Amino acid sequence: MNSRSPFLNHISEYMLFRHYSIRTVSTYLKWISAFICFHGKRHPASMGDNEVEQYLEYLALNANVPPRTQATALNSLSFLYKHIIKNELSPSLNFAKCSRQPKLPIVLTPDEVKLLMSRLSKRYYLIAALMYGSGLRSMEAVQLRVQDIDFDYKCVRVWNGKGNKHRIVTLAVELVPLIRNQIIQVNEYLQLDIQNKRYAGVWMPHALAKKYPSANKSLAWQYLFPSHYLSADPATGEIRRHHFHPTGVRKAIKRAVEAAGLVKPVTPHTLRHSFATHLLQSGADIRTVQAQLGHSDVKTTQIYTHVLQQGANGVVSPLSRLVQA
Repeated sequence: MNSRSPFLNHISEYMLFRHYSIRTVSTYLKWISAFICFHGKRHPASMGDNEVEQYLEYLALNANVPPRTQATALNSLSFLYKHIIKNELSPSLNFAKCSRQPKLPIVLTPDEVKLLMSRLSKRYYLIAALMYGSGLRSMEAVQLRVQDIDFDYKCVRVWNGKGNKHRIVTLAVELVPLIRNQIIQVNEYLQLDIQNKRYAGVWMPHALAKKYPSANKSLAWQYLFPSHYLSADPATGEIRRHHFHPTGVRKAIKRAVEAAGLVKPVTPHTLRHSFATHLLQSGADIRTVQAQLGHSDVKTTQIYTHVLQQGANGVVSPLSRLVQA
């Protein structure tokens, strides 16, 4: 049962009709709802720049959220006032900016990665191996299509990653047999789905769906990691087969961490951090790692060199000299 207000339902329908991703819709609705509740459930049309500034300042000074979270809240409210209220916010809003220091990345050793991978269930092993072996974010991994794997050039094509950027990343040759077997399973799902008269094909970006109307039932466009179940498309109600949910990946990794007895706070993103750090340890240059990760600014990638340089690989502790003397 949908318990959202008619106003929030209207925003959801507006965004889905214009082909915003389900994740973006959920995120924007969360922040718009929080903004409305913060101001005593006043309608946004009766508010404006002042109220938005107050809320963003509250997030910085009271809720102590990181800068990226505050930026997401601002994007959500900017969308609200531009597209729904039809009264854009001022481009020069005045509010306190979040200044929390970014967290240092948690990195596993190669042995710890090996141990973690050995504790993953068969269902989640391959996707975790791709996240570590190719430096993929969890959302990038679950959204891979069959055609995104290039066996000839041993690479993976990532479309619309963070910031809607495309990139090509390395593919570990050891994963090729597992991926080929995964594609066989994907095809088995597809053949079963095609027999279902209600099956509308896999979801495709709107423009491509219009240009290639039959591609949604081709093997190339199917998700590499399909859901076990068919479900209704939230935007259209059509029956489709979605991909793994990132939450399932996160829970699987959490179970594997516990089974492996690792004490580090490991998340799916830890595999990406470990990929970058291990590449640098093996002699890869910073620009190569930057390209693999899809970072716009090399300064973002340099955090991994700092991890190496400030530890045993870079700075020798004075205690070591004392003990060795």
